[in-house]
Amino acid sequence: MSKLTDVPKRILIGRALRSDRLGETLLPKRIALPVFASDPLSSVAYAPGEVLLVLSIAGVSAYHFSPWIAVAVVVLMFTVVASYRQNVHAYPSGGGDYEVATTNLGPRAGLTVASALLVDYVLTVAVSIASGIENLGSAIPFVVEHKTACAVAVIVLLTLMNLRGVKESGKLFAIPTYVFVSGVFIMILWGAFRGLVLGDTMRAPTAQFHIEAEHQGLAGFALVFLLLRAFSSGCAALTGVEAISNGVPAFRKPKSKNAATTLAMMGLLAVTMFCGIIVLALVTDVRMAENPATDLLKNGSPVGPGYVQNPVITQVAEAVF
Repeated sequence: MSKLTDVPKRILIGRALRSDRLGETLLPKRIALPVFASDPLSSVAYAPGEVLLVLSIAGVSAYHFSPWIAVAVVVLMFTVVASYRQNVHAYPSGGGDYEVATTNLGPRAGLTVASALLVDYVLTVAVSIASGIENLGSAIPFVVEHKTACAVAVIVLLTLMNLRGVKESGKLFAIPTYVFVSGVFIMILWGAFRGLVLGDTMRAPTAQFHIEAEHQGLAGFALVFLLLRAFSSGCAALTGVEAISNGVPAFRKPKSKNAATTLAMMGLLAVTMFCGIIVLALVTDVRMAENPATDLLKNGSPVGPGYVQNPVITQVAEAVF
């Protein structure tokens, strides 16, 4: 049986490496960034939309709170990144949450943290793949028609990529990650140039829609609760920040220094992209609703069940470009 399975295994995930060759798999910062930071960087594609979706419960008037929520998310992001930068120096063998909790609080706390991380990773894959398929579907109708099948196919592909090894998967992850990051920065810069220099009026496809608020005139505790919920939804931008501290041993020497530098690069990129998309969404008058068929109104009437609500980043890109 081992001989029968050896050939397909080698084709799919490659040959096993000798221990004395493991040094060849260590990552430079330019490859480590897309490997370990692809999750938080890609999260900015849907985190702004989550903020606007929650605020839409109170109507378009609540959108003016989104910059303040973005500031709160940014403060939290920098706090978490600074904390993990300390961790990678204190735990160069892989300063992840599991090791920190086990070393300082005992094995039971470590197992609790590890369980939470496993659940987190499963949910992260589900949410990230669903978001990616949704964004891809806004450009390719076939993907929208076969969402589940396409999502499962992408998960299988990512699994095979990761099984081939950190360095091999890193090279494959690097291209789409850097293309995505470059695309977002080009969109932000071009949007700023059009708005500030050319004075153009950029309008999102949903700019003419009106939102039927589920709760009009929220104030007091209800408003505070809504803002806290929007903040927690916006914190989706932080998913996967701990991955770099978990993967310190995969970096080239000096491991801790390179990991800390990569963490800082990731935090700066993620924060800039997140804030840029939020600002452009407000400038282009993007409208998002949790129940678009009934809550989005056009000429006083609901848009109807046939309407497909595109993600915020897609609408912003259409307005800017």
